[in-house]
Amino acid sequence: MAAPTGATRILQVHPLRTCNLRCLHCYSESDPGQRERLPAEVVWEAITSAKAEGYSVVGFSGGEPLLYEPLGELLRATRGLGLRVSVTTNGMLLDERRVAWLREGACLVAISLDGMPESHNRMRGSPRAFETMQDKLHLLREAGIAFGFIFTLTQFNCDELEWVAGFARDQGAQLLQVHALDVVGRARDSLGNAAPDGRELAAAFVETMRLQAEAGDTMTVHFDLLDRDFLAENPGMFFSTPRSVDAAFRPFAESISPLILEADGTLVPLGHGFPRAFALGNLRTSPFSELIQNWRDTREGEFRSVCREVWQEARAPAEWPFINWYSEVRQRAANWKLPEEIGIGT
Repeated sequence: MAAPTGATRILQVHPLRTCNLRCLHCYSESDPGQRERLPAEVVWEAITSAKAEGYSVVGFSGGEPLLYEPLGELLRATRGLGLRVSVTTNGMLLDERRVAWLREGACLVAISLDGMPESHNRMRGSPRAFETMQDKLHLLREAGIAFGFIFTLTQFNCDELEWVAGFARDQGAQLLQVHALDVVGRARDSLGNAAPDGRELAAAFVETMRLQAEAGDTMTVHFDLLDRDFLAENPGMFFSTPRSVDAAFRPFAESISPLILEADGTLVPLGHGFPRAFALGNLRTSPFSELIQNWRDTREGEFRSVCREVWQEARAPAEWPFINWYSEVRQRAANWKLPEEIGIGT
């Protein structure tokens, strides 16, 4: 199950929506025709400000981040701040130049893997997606770069998880992360019935435990689910809770993690495309510090209430011992009525 966000405070950067693929499950609806991207100076402001606010990890994703030309310089500079850095990629565009970027700046490269070759190619919309990615992995091994795979679990592919784990182990991966499909972005139209239900999540959880036992110390198998008991006992690791110390003096990383920078400059909590009513604002038009202060003044209390409701429900007896925390909070936030929407304070 997922490690608590209290262990690491994460800024996720999506600097562009351009991608060489058009994947069925893409949360940002990226593809080769998208041209939206952030200036490097906006990304750098987010990174330096996030460090000052207590964030310790920066993850670059996309779109396809290897298409973002400032990536190499940003990776080196981010590592120079003492932050841990990851890059999530489809792996098809790895070459000597880009691997040099990663070698100098990335602590981990995470490669998307959607099942056996045929399944991967179907999800990625390319008949050569798997073969091309596999052919490039030797570049990471030869450069000594730590890498892992991210497997998107659907209602229909749990039976491929064993194959995926074997492939990852044979390739020398240090991590296999299992992520349950969120029906957001392009998946709303292409995979609307594919989100795993509780029974499928339970089956996948048992399978990941078995696979971890088989892998031993050679590879970490990590499932993006949260233990209900752990959540019940440690709410402060997942959302801000009232303290005797005024909120203004707390690092902002204690209020939101992950914090997401999208390719249009918008900062949102927890996940790409999070309901805009809870967005901090846009870094293209306002500085990081101003966005934080405004959010604390106008939205933090409501966001805390959203999280608290999900937390309280998670404490009740349930059929399954886990919860997809980020997905549940997103769904609750999408239906949340803010005070101004119901006429309070007007």
